[in-house]
Amino acid sequence: MFKKRLSILMAAMGVAFSLVACSGAKTADTKSADTSSEETKAVEETTKSEAKSESTDKKNVVVTTSFLQDMVEQLAGDTVNVELIIPAGEDPHLYVAKPEDYTKLSSADLTLYHGLHFEGKIVDALEAGGESVSRDFPKDRIGTMDEDGEIITDPHFWFDIDLYKMAVEAAGTSLENLNPEYKDKYEENKVKYLDELTKLDEYVKENISSIPKESRYLITPHDAFNYFSRAYDIEVKAPQGVSTESEVANQDIQETIDFIVEHKIKAIFAESTTDPARMEKLKEGAAAKGADVKIVSGEGNELFSDSLAPKGQDGDTYIDMYKHNVKLITENLK
Repeated sequence: MFKKRLSILMAAMGVAFSLVACSGAKTADTKSADTSSEETKAVEETTKSEAKSESTDKKNVVVTTSFLQDMVEQLAGDTVNVELIIPAGEDPHLYVAKPEDYTKLSSADLTLYHGLHFEGKIVDALEAGGESVSRDFPKDRIGTMDEDGEIITDPHFWFDIDLYKMAVEAAGTSLENLNPEYKDKYEENKVKYLDELTKLDEYVKENISSIPKESRYLITPHDAFNYFSRAYDIEVKAPQGVSTESEVANQDIQETIDFIVEHKIKAIFAESTTDPARMEKLKEGAAAKGADVKIVSGEGNELFSDSLAPKGQDGDTYIDMYKHNVKLITENLK
């Protein structure tokens, strides 16, 4: 079964890489050389991964995002090797698979991904053999939005801590099936982590409720905070849709500017994975209408939406990321 799953993954990823290679403007000879180089690199990476696995006897768990990397580390500790596909700080909506990703997936004993079309450009390969942590979500809890006249799924479930807990439960089940000998350890870690998430939820509620109701408006570059909005009674608005691939129309920018002016919003927030220039347009538009609005941005002053911070930086775990966001929002809207 495992070999069959790997062959499916390899075939799917091979198609993805072929499409990427064909999209360039290189000559046929250059493409051939690049392909040869990529294949060689993939073989080398596979050999390294196999050697690593044999030397440690640990199972390889491949995850798509920094959120899931942290989740697996919280649950499994050092009992597995964890390999990340989309580096922290990169935009998963726009991420295109690389040859080394093919290598990681082909050597995985377990592949975990978000689901809900968050990893849009590599979703076919993931669905072929991976396990979605959102697989058990009740349909009525999954957000949808109208984007460019089409109803789409909102994948940013991690801003609803109750849904994140369900994802933790699903990941825990996958890990226990992978390593049944560590079941008791994983259960113990899961109970402890779920308790920490409950305390996080209480922290968020307390801090957000301290913002006066008339100031409880969150303006961000793209629509990543709707689960957060519903969970904590704070209205959110963004000029761009759920995906950072969606078009940013002048009308959407103008509507956001009008919203800022009408509600006398004093601060708007940049995100770590989006272009801060968009917020400058909102500030300039508001200024043209006599409103002074502050852009909360710069290193250490951006909201995390689609990624955690790189390892070693503030916000490099889910809990620290959430507290960072809440602190930033509270300090600038109170």
